[in-house]
Amino acid sequence: MTRVHDMGGRFGDGPVAPEGEDAPVFEKDWHARALAVTLASGALGKWNIDVSRHARERLSPKDYTRFSYYEKWISGLADLLVETGVLTLEDLKGEGEDTPHPLAHKAMTAEAVPGVLAKGGPADRPSNVAPAFVVGQAVRTARPAANRLVDGGHTRLPAYAQGAVGRVLLMHGAHVLPDSNAHGLGEAPEPLYAVVFPATELWADAESPDDEVVLDLWQSYLEPV
Repeated sequence: MTRVHDMGGRFGDGPVAPEGEDAPVFEKDWHARALAVTLASGALGKWNIDVSRHARERLSPKDYTRFSYYEKWISGLADLLVETGVLTLEDLKGEGEDTPHPLAHKAMTAEAVPGVLAKGGPADRPSNVAPAFVVGQAVRTARPAANRLVDGGHTRLPAYAQGAVGRVLLMHGAHVLPDSNAHGLGEAPEPLYAVVFPATELWADAESPDDEVVLDLWQSYLEPV
């Protein structure tokens, strides 16, 4: 089942208006703080990037549509902090006990931030799943675009590309499967491909029919044509 967050390629949301080069990185000061506390909390090691993405995706549709970008981030983070036992609802309200936290020793220091950001979070892994496709091969994406492991779960296959036919452009090696990793089922690495689709394959009335869209898709999202 597709959630409201899956907005890619959807008609009627208006044009994307990029800001100018002189625009500030953060529109408001608290946006920077929201990003910082999200990264710092992730460093505690209680969840992975796929879990955090899923936390934002499962916000209620009413909240998701009315929240700004960083409101989504901070709301998803609040849910994760409580669900993993890092904080309680009382803590979030400022009513918790003022005692040292058991995870305080994992706190990210300001000096460590540049190195952590530079290192990133590589997701390539060895895998015993053999590649099923080769560069240039025609493939079709799964339909519907859904997590096959968890009902309503996280997936990186966008709804606008479900059931579409494309061509393998590049092989990325094996990478962590988000559909599994977001739900505590293990990393389950499998081959990842860059697949190119004609715009006319994705939309009935493509504004630029000669355009192509390249998506990075896991092997379990694909089938041979």
